Amino acid sequence: MGLDLMLFMADWKCLSAIPVEKRIEALADAALRPPELDGEYHTGARSGGWVWLPDRESAWCAEYDFFTTTGAFRPHARAGDAWADMRPLVDGFVREAMDTFLIDLIWDADPEDDPALTGGEGFFPAPNDRWHPRVLLACPPEALPGKARAWTQVESRLEELRGPFAAECAGWAGRPDTFEDFTALLREWGDVTTGAARHGWGLVGLP
Repeated sequence: MGLDLMLFMADWKCLSAIPVEKRIEALADAALRPPELDGEYHTGARSGGWVWLPDRESAWCAEYDFFTTTGAFRPHARAGDAWADMRPLVDGFVREAMDTFLIDLIWDADPEDDPALTGGEGFFPAPNDRWHPRVLLACPPEALPGKARAWTQVESRLEELRGPFAAECAGWAGRPDTFEDFTALLREWGDVTTGAARHGWGLVGLP
């Protein structure tokens, strides 16, 4: 069995008021409360999009339910590995914007980086603290506007990644099954970063 991913956008000010050792627990507890589905993102009978706490006006976090995955972390890790493989073949402008968009979410510039430290060092319990669960990713609010801008720069140029994907990723184990799978997941992350930036909140991923 692999890791799951519970992805939240959260009000960093509210999280700051919670003791460091209790912050992950507070997010996990929020995920257990009865949700309110956001009609802007939920269509038909299919689950997906932002899920809010029942009292949305006072809510300090929301969980994102991915349309294109089953909740596992593996598709996100595979997409990050795919980007690492193909980026040397990508136009410089697109490469720089994609780097800005994906770093600290599903890709690390330095493969030696521990994702548990990403964007959250000091804000969440240290990953070597065996008494507290680790985070898979943490992206503070100040980083989200730049990611949202980067996404607007690359969204219309995703087709340019088809050739590099075919050359470096297609048919390889541990990579997205198809280019369409890869870009569908990128578009969801585009929605996630845009929504978090609009709220002025950060992103946290829990296993």
